Amino acid sequence: MSAPGLAPADRRRIALAAATVMTFFVFSRATGLLREIIIGTQFGTSAELDAYLAAFRIPDLIFQLVAGGALGSAFIPIFAGYWVRGDRPGAWQLFSRTLNLMTLILVGLAALAAIFALPLVQWVIAPGFAPEQQVLTANLMRWMLAGTVVFGAGGLVMGALNALQHFSLPAAAPVAYNLAIILGALLLAPRWGIYGLAIGAVAGSVAHLLVQLPGLWRQGAVYTPLLDLRDAGVREVMRLMGPRMLGLLFVQLHFLVNTILASGLDAGRLSALNYAWLLMLLPLGIFAQAIGTAVFPTFAAQVAAGEREAMRATFGLILRTVFFLTLPAAVGLWVLRVPLVRVLLERGEFGAESTALVAMALQAYAVGLTAHAAVEIGVRAFYALHDTWTPVRIGVGAMLLNIALSLVWVGVWGHVGLALANSVATSVEMALLLWLLHRRMGGFQVGRLAGTLARCAPAAAAGGVAVWLWLAWVEARLWSPAALGPWVAALGGMLLAVVVYLAVAFALRSEEVRPLWDAARRRFAGQGAQIQR
Repeated sequence: MSAPGLAPADRRRIALAAATVMTFFVFSRATGLLREIIIGTQFGTSAELDAYLAAFRIPDLIFQLVAGGALGSAFIPIFAGYWVRGDRPGAWQLFSRTLNLMTLILVGLAALAAIFALPLVQWVIAPGFAPEQQVLTANLMRWMLAGTVVFGAGGLVMGALNALQHFSLPAAAPVAYNLAIILGALLLAPRWGIYGLAIGAVAGSVAHLLVQLPGLWRQGAVYTPLLDLRDAGVREVMRLMGPRMLGLLFVQLHFLVNTILASGLDAGRLSALNYAWLLMLLPLGIFAQAIGTAVFPTFAAQVAAGEREAMRATFGLILRTVFFLTLPAAVGLWVLRVPLVRVLLERGEFGAESTALVAMALQAYAVGLTAHAAVEIGVRAFYALHDTWTPVRIGVGAMLLNIALSLVWVGVWGHVGLALANSVATSVEMALLLWLLHRRMGGFQVGRLAGTLARCAPAAAAGGVAVWLWLAWVEARLWSPAALGPWVAALGGMLLAVVVYLAVAFALRSEEVRPLWDAARRRFAGQGAQIQR
């Protein structure tokens, strides 16, 4: 695809970075899926697993506010600015001082949370749990808080490497994290129960950091044990973090509200909601998050160099690509929800009842998949423009809407209402973000975006109808053995969805699919010429 204002070299660099990150995101999601399969086999949708998931809430809150998305979105543009200006010593000095400040804050907050773990669980996180389940949750939380500090360092290293257009090791870090939890589930959980998973999570945070360190050394990183709050770069990072922290606070409040509300439902509802969320994150991570991670440093560098026209072209191209990839994925999740859950998770302690609970929540989450993807790209464009307040204001409003809908719908549809509230609120957030970005950037080829939607939507619908007919045909047959049926339904349905979607998109002259066709035709033509010779 071409984009006016975007140089071919930039397109190739973004495509290569996106392909690299996407490849590792596939590995990350695959190992994450394997992690959930193993956890589901051993714990199903049990009260013990509910406690494990609830125990993540405070450690996740601390990490996200101090060292997660808030720090990454603020640190990368400033660090990239030093690098573009050729000030390498200044860049590594910023890295060192930011790391030292962040670590001190994380240690202090983690210590306080560990001291008050049980009251936090009893009065804030899971008031609906039974007393023994609350004690278990508090003990698990103390283990996970140790990993939060290590994750902070790993998150900052990831931000520095991404700013330097180095994506492979940061993208591989989540794979190491997942593998550590898998080992904890396989080797420790049989003996120590759910504590084996907590130990695996802490070990995973260490692996997450260690995997990335060789990349930092290759970039010539210089660490200095200094702390200077008067440093202009550090102060700018803190200034940009402020509004983003507020936004992430409300995002975490949404997860906290979900945990609180789900703790009052029947046992296993929180686990089912988590499984469905993670399944929705599979296509979201492979497509939107991978592309967003790869393109964010390019956004930041284009803004730092004053190349606003190139940034508009880049954003328009990426947004169209994300819609092209996630619309059919959302339809596929909706239609194939039951066979997918059966194939991926239904074994051991994860039975037919668990499948039904997860499939219902997955259906509701699938509604918001494309909106989540567009938000991933939109917020990064604002951060690159050094505007963190606008997406935060919109995000806060969306989370308030999410919480309000959750409070109403949980009494009507239970855990499914919580998932649907998330999808509706995220769709509103997407619409507002794109509207304001269009005004802020002076447009981003909206006509071409509308054309993409006009061609992708009917193509995705056609794929969904084809899969629905396929499932009806599979259900009408008697498979031998019976366990083969879900595999035929899921794998055959995914293949059919891809073929029908691409065929209809090509027939509608989709500009996103024609390059794929041209590349395949050139490849086969080249092979034919070699055979003739």
